Amino acid sequence: MVSKTDDTQASEPGCRPADVAVSEAGHGAQDAHESSRAHLKDSHGCGEQNTVMLNGGGANDHMDELESKDRQSDINGGDDSNEQEVIVIQDTGFTVKIQAPGAEPFDLQVSPQEMVQEIHQVLIDREDTCHRTCFSLQLDGNVLANFSELKSIEGLQEGSLLKVVEEPYTVREARIHVRHIRDLLKSLDPSDAYNGVDCNSLSFLSIFTDGDLGDSGKRKKKGSELEQIDCTPPEHILPGSKERPLIPLQPQNKDWKPMQCLKVLTMSGWNPPPGNRKMHGDLMYLYIVTVEERHVSVTASTRGFYLNQSTTYTFSPKPANPSFLSHSLVELLSQISPAFKKNFTALQKKRVQRHPFERIATPFQVYSWTSPQVDHSMDCVRAEDAYTSRLGYEEHIPGQTRDWNEELQTTRELPRKNLPDRLLRERAIFKVHSDFAAAATRGAMAVIDGNVMAINPGDETHMQMFIWNNIFFSPGFDVRDHYRELGGDAAAHAAPTNDLNGVRAYGAVDVEGLYTLGTVVVDYRGYRVTAQSIIPGILEREQEQSVIYGSIDFGKTVVSHSKYLELLAKTSRPLKVQRYNVLNEKNEAVELCSSVECKGIIGNDGRHYILDLLRTFPPDLNFLPVEGEELAPECQRQGFPRQHRHRLACLRQELIEAFVEHRYLLFMKMAALQLMQQKANKDASRKEKLAAITQTSETEASADATQTAASDSGTPVSTDGPLQMDSGAEKPSKAATNGPMEPTATQNGECKSPLEGKELEESIPGLAQAKELAETLVAEDGSGIDQKNREVVLNACKAVGSISNTSFDIRFNPDIFSPGVRFPDDSADDIQKQKQLLKDSAAFLVSCQIPSLVKDCLDQSALPMDGATLTEALHQRGINVRYLGTVLEFVDKTPAKAQLEHFYRIGIIELITRCAKHIFKTYLQGVELSALSAAVSHFLNCFLSSFSDAVGHLPADELVSRRKSRKRRNKVLGSGDNTAWASLTPSELWKNIASEARSYYHFIIQCENVDQVVEKYGIQKITLLREISVKTGIQIVIKEYNFDSRHKPTFTEEDILNIFPVVKHINPKASDAFHFFQSGQAKVQQGFLKEGCELINEALNLFNNVYGAMHVEICACLRLLARLNYIMGDHAEALSNQQKAVLMSERVLGIEHPNTIQEYMHLALYCFANGQLSTALKLLYRARYLLLLVCGEDHPEMALLDSNIGLVLHSVMEYDLSLRFVENALTINSKYHGPRSLKVALSHHLIARVYESKAEFRSALQHEKEGYTIYKNQMGEAHEKTKESSEYLKSLTQQAVALQRTMNEIYKNGSSASIMPLKFTAPSMANILEQLNIINGIIFIPLSQKDLENLKAEVQRRQQLQESEKNELLEKREQPLEDGPLELVDKIPVD
Repeated sequence: MVSKTDDTQASEPGCRPADVAVSEAGHGAQDAHESSRAHLKDSHGCGEQNTVMLNGGGANDHMDELESKDRQSDINGGDDSNEQEVIVIQDTGFTVKIQAPGAEPFDLQVSPQEMVQEIHQVLIDREDTCHRTCFSLQLDGNVLANFSELKSIEGLQEGSLLKVVEEPYTVREARIHVRHIRDLLKSLDPSDAYNGVDCNSLSFLSIFTDGDLGDSGKRKKKGSELEQIDCTPPEHILPGSKERPLIPLQPQNKDWKPMQCLKVLTMSGWNPPPGNRKMHGDLMYLYIVTVEERHVSVTASTRGFYLNQSTTYTFSPKPANPSFLSHSLVELLSQISPAFKKNFTALQKKRVQRHPFERIATPFQVYSWTSPQVDHSMDCVRAEDAYTSRLGYEEHIPGQTRDWNEELQTTRELPRKNLPDRLLRERAIFKVHSDFAAAATRGAMAVIDGNVMAINPGDETHMQMFIWNNIFFSPGFDVRDHYRELGGDAAAHAAPTNDLNGVRAYGAVDVEGLYTLGTVVVDYRGYRVTAQSIIPGILEREQEQSVIYGSIDFGKTVVSHSKYLELLAKTSRPLKVQRYNVLNEKNEAVELCSSVECKGIIGNDGRHYILDLLRTFPPDLNFLPVEGEELAPECQRQGFPRQHRHRLACLRQELIEAFVEHRYLLFMKMAALQLMQQKANKDASRKEKLAAITQTSETEASADATQTAASDSGTPVSTDGPLQMDSGAEKPSKAATNGPMEPTATQNGECKSPLEGKELEESIPGLAQAKELAETLVAEDGSGIDQKNREVVLNACKAVGSISNTSFDIRFNPDIFSPGVRFPDDSADDIQKQKQLLKDSAAFLVSCQIPSLVKDCLDQSALPMDGATLTEALHQRGINVRYLGTVLEFVDKTPAKAQLEHFYRIGIIELITRCAKHIFKTYLQGVELSALSAAVSHFLNCFLSSFSDAVGHLPADELVSRRKSRKRRNKVLGSGDNTAWASLTPSELWKNIASEARSYYHFIIQCENVDQVVEKYGIQKITLLREISVKTGIQIVIKEYNFDSRHKPTFTEEDILNIFPVVKHINPKASDAFHFFQSGQAKVQQGFLKEGCELINEALNLFNNVYGAMHVEICACLRLLARLNYIMGDHAEALSNQQKAVLMSERVLGIEHPNTIQEYMHLALYCFANGQLSTALKLLYRARYLLLLVCGEDHPEMALLDSNIGLVLHSVMEYDLSLRFVENALTINSKYHGPRSLKVALSHHLIARVYESKAEFRSALQHEKEGYTIYKNQMGEAHEKTKESSEYLKSLTQQAVALQRTMNEIYKNGSSASIMPLKFTAPSMANILEQLNIINGIIFIPLSQKDLENLKAEVQRRQQLQESEKNELLEKREQPLEDGPLELVDKIPVD
């Protein structure tokens, strides 16, 4: 739990000595307990009965496994007192002795908050006790109850002896035992990860690091290591290589060659025992074949396991002689099979050596799009699970299905007053959600595969609804012409995702008393199915009776309800939804506070549910042509409005947030400018004074302006009246939607609010002062303001479209353009205003957000590498993917198009694969199950193969069902039987893709086949294959595919292994942890590394508390921690945290996800700093291979990667290889940053250094001169970089001259020449490391502790000075440090 016992750094606050002691005390398995129990430890003060455990065992040599998990005590011991939060204080742990039968007693460190259950888990996981599952723990002969906390047990203290006592079996216990033994036998087998079951996923890091990086790394480091490294990368990784093999994606792990312990372990056909044998204690029978080919029949009885005399065909249940009665199946098998004994022991040793992060289940299933051909083995447990379809009877609730709705809603009702309560609540919500998503996915697949009976079996296939495991499933078709007006099936396909976004939004607002349904959308085999939890009582009554709020016919009849209005009013501000009236069928006005489709139903449980949230956000007018409505000219210029497939296109929440923030800035400026005019008219003398101030302190004013602007955009005035206040209070939610990377609005001391340049501020003297006035003005809710000022606010409100006249408040009416909705006449003005707002936001998307995305890609603050990261970049800025064509056209017209080539290419790939996905969806719907692999391989051939006459092979005749003649009307959902798919040709498919691109994305692709596309846009086929497979859930065999053969198709049906569901669900958030994470980031940015580090450590604890050990956000947290450890000089700790980040990224995001690639790069840097050069190289080569596969060589990130590789190769004196990489980096940098950029200068410098080491001084001089010129032009003569460069030029010149002199001497005097020994500089490690840090954006500030203290004191002194000078208004605002540590800020980048 404490990461290293030898050097516990000051940067890890409050380590408990008890932990340190135990890390040294235990032997391997002891740490196993540490690591695995840390997973549970999070339940400390929460008292939750958490019986969930790591699936595998603990880890040898890994004290630090989940230690981060257990830093719960840190912040209490730490000195960070400014976070006013109650943190769970935990009692110090103590040690107990444990005595198991037939094993040495051992010590175990426990904490008083733990439950006895957790010690059970530890024992089940330990190497020497893992074969026991049915036992009790006894203290002085008293059995300890499983769910009691240790502190409540009398007499349990330091040094107590706990005995493990074998208990009699029951049928349930015997089953659990067999299942556990099977899991142990399979513990190294990756087939579950390939098959995408039980939340297993792949990880390959350990292959490249040869196991663990921790202390073992120190053992490897010998002085002579340099010479033995084989640094030559495989051919396909070298710059310029054109081949992109697939096999290296999944390197072979030698541990996975399973050591066979048994040939067969399965349930016997003689089960269940007959009555007379039951009365002898028989529970069940097993059939086993050992490796030595011995066939045995085993009885599981209440006393344990023994051999009986039955054979396959005769039942003879008497004990055999000898019967080897053993309490554990492992003990029995070890006696009858020597091979089992030997291999099982070896297997368990290997199992506990693996890093826990390779084994812990992920919260949501991750699927792999490639897999080797996995041998299918006999597995009794898997077979049993498949047939008894254990719907979701989780083992701990025997015999009943889970009431998902009740679980989902009860967790929401848990208390949330203080931190421990909130942690418990968020954790429960997260756990239920991940369970629900898994169950819903299983159910949706069962429904589509036709294995579930419909609740309305008489209706047509498309109209059928299903219930399975208390979840309601509805197919994404326009069932009763419900969506006819809105676009039929296209609308029915879009509605579920819109609804899910609505559920996500209302869930995030989290209003007490308002409930949404658990919702998961599953796409599988071309069908979309929505899974929802069931409102109690809804199935017994007609919908008409139960809806008491909203409309069931799109607004023809509308009802409202006071309680719903009260609840929804609380969501109105955060979701920017206006309260408004509509007319019902009797022309009476009805008040609503959501879209009309949003229905309110009170369940039999008395809870107020809302459902059908598909129009939570306002419509997107760019894709909704409305008669008689004109869009803004900037939209019209780009060809909007455009006809879309359906009429449900709506704006994203991120866009609404950005738009409102943009308007708020505008509002402040308008008010400020008007005030300035007033003041100017009032007193000219004052004006002169102002002008004087501005001139004398131009700089101050602009700094001030920035500050004010930043505080406007970040935390608008905290003194506002009720209305005003909230527009500020919503700001944090903006940051939250944008993922964890926007800690503060003033990131590096400059205003980073969207689209707000500083030009305006600087051009208007004194604007900042006026802004302050504007803020005071807006602050008082319009009551105590004089008439003139009120007018100012009124004008500003009108100008930005605020719905209130006394303060800034923008909200939308989501039903403005909904067909069938009518509004009362008296609200005509308001409706006009709302229409204008919608037009403005549509224009804002086109004229602000798209350009700002492109700008971010130009300066590389956004760097998408594949379709997923591109989509994320669009979504963060509120741009829907349907704008992809528009974005690409915008890039095409940009003058700097060459520098956006990578972005353009990724966009084209995304656009093409999405079009192909749309076509594939309808293509698959008609395919019969037995022809599925043939159909998929045929589609891929048409899409990717150069072979032009790809022919679909129908399944062999004898398999085709003979019943074709009598077509039944109500066949199951996923059972098409047409053979039209086989007639698809490549040219037809590409025609369809081009027309889909034109009609959906309004983008022209002029290509008739895949080879033209590859040629024209510079795309790799392997990348297309990855994108289409990931998007559609296809899994293919991992082998080398020949895409370019003109004589035979690329894929055969044997190459298609599986088709997985693509699942959309909501990700519940850990809000407190996120808050700590952001505060930590902010602290780091202000240069307070230690405090930042503590906050981030605390965030890590809280994340672990909510999410368990595995989660994307924990990954980000670990990465930042590692970076901080590194900057603060603790390289080993950096290595340990980064190793976890890589493992987690592989497991949670996927082995070739762009984030994983970046994590590999960071890890390589820390390995290098730790002297593990060969490992660093392997990791960099792996990252380069993955990057080539994902987006090809032509990408700005490749320049960074190649500079890294070049430097490491330089350090091991592989100069020629090194040159290939650094020269490639130079080429890419020049292309994407322009030939005059500082990055290019750095590349020149790196090349010069390699040439210097080769003693080729002429080339070195040439490159260094290039670099010097750039520095001189960009930074000026006096800058240190320019000086450094000129010094280096001098030294190169001297070396060149010396070399020349020596050569001349040799020519003149021949062999008798007296040669001065030449000094060739082999690169020093420190020097290389310094360069690595520079290119990776890490700059160290060489400060001693004393300097740091002085700096802090200076910062505080300046701050106090400023504070006193600032007028009271600013004091009221909570302000981050202003000017103080800005010198540090720029130097410490946080990725």
